[in-house]
Amino acid sequence: MKFKVLIPLYNDWQSLLKLLENINHQVTDIDKIISIVVVNDGSNEKAPDNFPNYSKINSIKIINLKENVGHARSIATGLKFILENNDFDYIIPMDSDGEDRPEEIKDLIKQIEAQSDLPIVCERIKRSEGFFFKFCYFLHKLITFTFTGESVRFGNFTCLPKEVVKVMTNEKATWSSFSGALSKISKVKIGIPSERGMRYVGPSKMSFKNLIVHSLAIMAVFKINVLIRSTLFLFVYLFLIYKKISVITLIPLFLIIIFVLLVFLTSRRENLENYRNSNQNIFDVKNIK
Repeated sequence: MKFKVLIPLYNDWQSLLKLLENINHQVTDIDKIISIVVVNDGSNEKAPDNFPNYSKINSIKIINLKENVGHARSIATGLKFILENNDFDYIIPMDSDGEDRPEEIKDLIKQIEAQSDLPIVCERIKRSEGFFFKFCYFLHKLITFTFTGESVRFGNFTCLPKEVVKVMTNEKATWSSFSGALSKISKVKIGIPSERGMRYVGPSKMSFKNLIVHSLAIMAVFKINVLIRSTLFLFVYLFLIYKKISVITLIPLFLIIIFVLLVFLTSRRENLENYRNSNQNIFDVKNIK
């Protein structure tokens, strides 16, 4: 089996070197062909001049993008590039910073050996952030499920069979939200428990603002569900308050309307034509190994 580990990166070269070292160590006893594809998302910090010799990693490529496009679109670009230019059986997208633990690559591969045609997703059972962020993340999952009917308990750290990658690269939602798109195109997935690791270098880049955008992008994939459920809520709420209508009781209605508008505005990030032309943003491809 040939596995491509897809790593989006922006100014995190020190973490990448540590991650590659750990991946190399973790795959020592795995009888598979493991290769690395890094998508350099327009970093303004210089890449290392030399990479160590990772003996257990078959090859390392760095795709350098001309312009920064963000985390989700870097992954989308990498999926498309690998599909069109590489021989592979599975792709494992994972973050470069250590929060996706390389120890769990073995768990993904073990599960693939048992169930080879379904995507495997890492479902978080333990996070490393502070209480406030954990609480906000819980609200994100609760709101997402309430308004879409979808329980999205995973991020980018997954293992995708080639046939799933083919569908992902023809889905416009992939250009905006990886986990949302995968939830849309593959209703049946295998989940394995996953712990959020600690960053190798510096603080987490998942800010409160980024979490809101991330949440809206997922819900935008299911915007019709959001519209239907929000409309039902509005009708029920109006029925309950019609004798007590006031400025205060109307606040939830305005909040729901603003929420739906934000979801639909976010859905404009999905663009299949831009996705199909994503290779035009590739400056060059460097073969490190």
